Amino acid sequence: MLNVPSTSFPAPSSQQRVATLGRSKVPLKPGRSLMDWIRLTKSGKDLTGLKGRLIEVTEEELSRHNKKNDCWMCIRGLVYNVSQYMEYHPGGEEELMRAAGADGTKLFDQTHRWVNYDSMLKECLIGRMAVKPISISKGTLTQVKVPQATDTEFRPRYDWFQTDSAVTVVVYTKQKNMGLDLVIVDYKENVLRGEVILGDFSYLLLIELNHEIQKKIDVCVSAKAGKIELVLQKRETKVWKTLGQYLEGHDSFIKSFQRGRFYRKCRLASKIAVNYNTQLFCFELPKGCNFPVPVGHHVYIKLPIAGVEVVKPYTPVSHSLMLDPKNKSICENQCIYLMVKIYPEGSFSPQLDQLSIGDYIAVSGPQGNFQMSQIEKVEDIFFLAAGTGLTPMVKLLRHVLSYHHSLRKAKMLFFNKTEDDILWRDQIVDLSLTNERFEIQFILSEPSAKWNGCKGRISLPFLSETITRSERESKVLICICGPNGFVDQGIRFLQDLGFSSEEVFVFRE
Repeated sequence: MLNVPSTSFPAPSSQQRVATLGRSKVPLKPGRSLMDWIRLTKSGKDLTGLKGRLIEVTEEELSRHNKKNDCWMCIRGLVYNVSQYMEYHPGGEEELMRAAGADGTKLFDQTHRWVNYDSMLKECLIGRMAVKPISISKGTLTQVKVPQATDTEFRPRYDWFQTDSAVTVVVYTKQKNMGLDLVIVDYKENVLRGEVILGDFSYLLLIELNHEIQKKIDVCVSAKAGKIELVLQKRETKVWKTLGQYLEGHDSFIKSFQRGRFYRKCRLASKIAVNYNTQLFCFELPKGCNFPVPVGHHVYIKLPIAGVEVVKPYTPVSHSLMLDPKNKSICENQCIYLMVKIYPEGSFSPQLDQLSIGDYIAVSGPQGNFQMSQIEKVEDIFFLAAGTGLTPMVKLLRHVLSYHHSLRKAKMLFFNKTEDDILWRDQIVDLSLTNERFEIQFILSEPSAKWNGCKGRISLPFLSETITRSERESKVLICICGPNGFVDQGIRFLQDLGFSSEEVFVFRE
């Protein structure tokens, strides 16, 4: 699920997309699925119209190709002929036409950033944009640098020190309330990568170490001081003269969206059926990886499908909804749990379902706009979920029930078709029985004759009756996630009921 900031109602989403800026899927013609597109790219058909030639494209030339049957588009300096792709685009032809004959990089980053376009459109590549001549004064030299944040007052800095057995890298963020979930550490082939997320910015350490270390890296955060320590255990007791070689991007402080997405390989450790069409996958993180996913954030999963790397966003869940589970086979700090509905005709989820224990997938770092400040002092929180729209609610529900003592009420309205579609039904019921602040209401649109619970679909009268503040001035937050139609209706109904944008947070599929 993607996150695109919005200044209007609804509030910014986590995991997938907000309604106002997000891309809605449109029905595709038969034979126009992702797998059909992949087959077309492998057929040998000339999709560029240039018979394999690569050319330099001027802005003038690019602007001429702005029709549906002759549509060129530039993304990050590369030009593609997307005319043949029009009918295969899940967002519809009109959305592609918004960047016809122009640079579509900004639009792409807003709504499609998770798409692995260079693999998907490889056979449509025409060439590169022609570089405009630049006038350079005599005696000067233009040097390309990693773009840096200009506000040096808040720019982190780092230092390091050592003992006989360990090396400690210290990052001073100059930020209060730093959390462990804002620090991502990877170690592979003697390269240390440490990324710190500071609001919209990303600070990166990237060092090829001079000496080998143990794969386990301890991460310590002093929340009040804003100090982060990465403790590296030496393999050999010797004095390090330097940390090592600094790689490109090291000590950079830039906007997070400017940072290339980094993937690490994670091993499938287990797979458990949640119901008849949904699986709970447990992926083990590599050693030396500190990878906490903040509440309300998502990751991207990358799989090779028919020779094309396909990327899909998912929100990690906890291994259990219960607050104090007795059995815990793998520590959650060492793995990621994904609850995935398997669509038999889908292009991605069946491939995920076919993985065997021990197989690897590529997992990106966490992304999202959900801020913990949004639930500060919240007294009533409501969860409107439909189907797998439950997934972004899991960690948030556990968090507020565990740590927010000011919370009076947490209520979930869980919409499904049938009893068999209800995910984690027993766990949800058990949680409601063991925690007096949590209330659950199941709503089925196609129940069996024996169903005694609520029947129907999301509606204005229903929400008016069920979403009520515990007290007149209670601070409230309403989270909603599910299929596009469900979310769109829910947003309209909540608007009609007078809830503000600050009181509603949308997770868009």
